[in-house]
Amino acid sequence: MSAQPGEELGSEGKWSGDDYERNGLFGNTPTRFDELREEFKPRGGDAAGDLDQQFHPFQDDGKRPAVAMETASTAIDLLYWRNVKQSGAVFSSVLLLLFSLTQFSVVSVGAYLALAALSATISFRIYKSVLQAVQKTDEGHPFKSYLEMEIALSQDQISKYADKILLYSNTCMRELRRLFLVQDLVDSLKFAVLMWLLTYVGALFNGLTLLILAVVSMFTMPVVYEKHQAQIDQYVGLIRTQVNSVVGKIQAKIPGAKRKEE
Repeated sequence: MSAQPGEELGSEGKWSGDDYERNGLFGNTPTRFDELREEFKPRGGDAAGDLDQQFHPFQDDGKRPAVAMETASTAIDLLYWRNVKQSGAVFSSVLLLLFSLTQFSVVSVGAYLALAALSATISFRIYKSVLQAVQKTDEGHPFKSYLEMEIALSQDQISKYADKILLYSNTCMRELRRLFLVQDLVDSLKFAVLMWLLTYVGALFNGLTLLILAVVSMFTMPVVYEKHQAQIDQYVGLIRTQVNSVVGKIQAKIPGAKRKEE
């Protein structure tokens, strides 16, 4: 007995338990999903509001981490070069810092950065003091607004991040235990091949060089993929097919390497 599209939503606009179990996480009825999407499609308003409603059709209940979402949105804008000046400034600053670390020690780079920042703030403070004395004004401290800004972390934020770190640490330890103790032979062999390849990578590059390459990739690959998504997906699909074929042949020849069917 199939429910109607309107009956799949409960009184509070959520999926009912039976329908969730029957349809799965993403559902198996595209027509119903399209009907629901049309139902929640925004009507009127500006372009920014329409875009926000398309991704967040339900009203904010005050439980979404607004700061985290804003930070993620800002990072995406930087990586996709939505604002060329901001992305260029961040990209060049990070690269300059990493290249400085390749030539000097971390202590030296940190000390030079602190001296540069102090030189700028002290010079600006003296300049504003002299300007106020000459003009006989009483504007106060030039960094007063920044000094009064609250920068302390709340107990809730600390607990939230501590819980996330604990969760990721436990997951990582369980995964490493599973790989090193060969719970699944295929996964352990893949991990061994990856570590073997990393020995060659480590012989060619050091950690800072890899970090520089990672930063360059972060600021270039998203833009390249956005412009040539169809071609990249096609080649990635071909490579994935070939890799799966080779892995399947190796898995068939190794005794005990074949996964148990669930």
